[in-house]
Amino acid sequence: MDFLLDVSLYASTLRMVTPILLAALGGAICARVGLFNVGLEGLVLIGAFSGIVGNHFTGNVFAAVLFAVLCSLLFSVLFGFMSIHLKANVIVVGIALNFLALGLTTFSLRAIFDVKGAYYNKDMIGLPKWDIPLLKDIPWLGEVLSGHSPLVYLSIILVIVLQLFLFKTVTGFRLLAAGENPTAAKSLGIKVTRIQYGAVLLCGALCGLAGAQLSLGNVTMFTEGMTSGRGFIALVATMLGQSNPIGVAASSLLFGFMDALSIRLQGFALPTHFTMMLPYIVTILAMLFFKDKGYMQEARKSNESSR
Repeated sequence: MDFLLDVSLYASTLRMVTPILLAALGGAICARVGLFNVGLEGLVLIGAFSGIVGNHFTGNVFAAVLFAVLCSLLFSVLFGFMSIHLKANVIVVGIALNFLALGLTTFSLRAIFDVKGAYYNKDMIGLPKWDIPLLKDIPWLGEVLSGHSPLVYLSIILVIVLQLFLFKTVTGFRLLAAGENPTAAKSLGIKVTRIQYGAVLLCGALCGLAGAQLSLGNVTMFTEGMTSGRGFIALVATMLGQSNPIGVAASSLLFGFMDALSIRLQGFALPTHFTMMLPYIVTILAMLFFKDKGYMQEARKSNESSR
């Protein structure tokens, strides 16, 4: 048991939780403005692939992260245009974008790298690992918190920043008003459409960072469909966290821990396919025990607005 729950498991949890947390924060922002973004999976996948493409052509990992953010932003504009401007059903749009991202990355993988299934280059450099001075010398805690990629620390900072932004600033209150009651918000002169587009773009940027962490931070390669449902898990984390950044972080930690535990269990001669099911089993259980009727109402509201 000590081997199973040693310090490296908790350090691995931080790495695993980062893509889920970043995407879930993006989903939370969209939910706050009344847009239930089911397309998180596709946005993260676009970010993961474009991060590798950016790294391949620029040779600079930070330029690659920016390229991943830019590509996910462009993809999220498509979601915003169809759901906000054309008033299409956000659920249908999100699902369509997920399939589009899967097909687009598969096609682009063969078109750009002339490979099928996965792309790996031993000369490609991933995100650096930062050792935090003083913190790294603290027993146990230093081993868990130090030595991660910059995006891991950025995701933790973003939780605090978004919490303060949403509930302590005037702009944050306007964003909440745009989602709670768009008609009343418009009567007060709040530009609801502009705020919704801003939320969608922010969600795209966060998903781009999530994808970059996945393909350049956790590993340094890209495989077809490498998100493996993490975008959908992020969606559940958003729901469990009630679109509150701190709540989203707590629920994301649960899924990140199960993700890390599933990999650790593979070293105990357990069937790989069985251990890989663990995060998704927890997701289903979480949906059963913590279902939120508020989100059901939001989904219904989104459907009604498209008719």
